[in-house]
Amino acid sequence: MKITKPPRSAGQRKHDVLSRLERETDVWVATADDAGLPCLVPLWFVWHGEAVWLSTRITSPTGRNLRDGGRTRLALGDTRDVVLLDGEVTAFAPGEVPEAAAGALRTKTGWDPRGDSPSYAFFRIRPYAVQAWCEEHELRGRHLMRDGVWVV
Repeated sequence: MKITKPPRSAGQRKHDVLSRLERETDVWVATADDAGLPCLVPLWFVWHGEAVWLSTRITSPTGRNLRDGGRTRLALGDTRDVVLLDGEVTAFAPGEVPEAAAGALRTKTGWDPRGDSPSYAFFRIRPYAVQAWCEEHELRGRHLMRDGVWVV
């Protein structure tokens, strides 16, 4: 396959990443336990307050890994339009989650985990690294955020 489009500018890539975070509903969440056993699941999410917010049962492998490990990698897209976010995780019990974040998730997905079960927790993922690329010709310049600061 021949790539005919020129690579996007860094500014366009950042714009595209932020647009996807606003419009997409599902994100792949990668975690690992203390022994290094990986776990990868899709979850609903919302981009709110410069962070990704999601919810899952604290008793699930993903919930435990997010809480105990304190970090995750999130992925959007397919192999030809990739967004990777590495982030630091903060867990919130249902009664401790900021109302604005819980409301944003409810508005986007139509689901409020606080009404489902007390075993659900909320997780805020603050990105410290973001990469984005479409095809091989955009690998150069794919790092849009480093150490929690947008480089574009």
